[in-house]
Amino acid sequence: MTNSAQRAAYWPVPIVRAIPAAGLALLITFSADHSARFGLLAFGGFGVLSGLAIAGMAWLRLRGSRVRSFMIAQGLITLVAGVLALCLNGGGVRVLFLLVTAFAAITGFLELYSGLRARHRFVASVDWLTVGGLTVVAAVVFLLIPPGYSQSYTGPDHVTRVLDAAVTVVGLLGVYGAISAVYLVIAGLSAKWGTQSARVVAPATSAESETRS
Repeated sequence: MTNSAQRAAYWPVPIVRAIPAAGLALLITFSADHSARFGLLAFGGFGVLSGLAIAGMAWLRLRGSRVRSFMIAQGLITLVAGVLALCLNGGGVRVLFLLVTAFAAITGFLELYSGLRARHRFVASVDWLTVGGLTVVAAVVFLLIPPGYSQSYTGPDHVTRVLDAAVTVVGLLGVYGAISAVYLVIAGLSAKWGTQSARVVAPATSAESETRS
């Protein structure tokens, strides 16, 4: 598959993936409730929509990518995490920590593997490496937050508030969604407009030419 054909097949994938990520970021940003229950519901909705988007778009658009099955598996794992979050929305902060950390670690490493496997063969390899790396970093950050963390503080309005683990994790989920959404939109538009580097398929093309000669 040529570079232009890969871009034509791939560019809708990150655009569709960006929609649930942007929704997650906006929902958290404009909500005053950052409780564990809200976090599980927000993550659950994101997981279901994102999982369906990843698995569906991989099935429809990534047939020549060599990583189609891995992306479908990533989508299904995301979907399962989302369904569990919705079903266990009353489970508290420890369930929230468990689900978001497991999701980020498993899907992050899967996407990293997809990027490495498709390197120099498919235009999306850099995108998968970047988003996979971001997701793994998110997993590490979640692991570093103590589930029992709670800190009181007084704001500029002289009102005492509490910053606890649930508030921190939900806020970080919003940040993750925002960064992912922006990057995925840029990646999709770059692929559509042909601004991604043509070098990703050049090595394979050169090797084939040398073999024929």
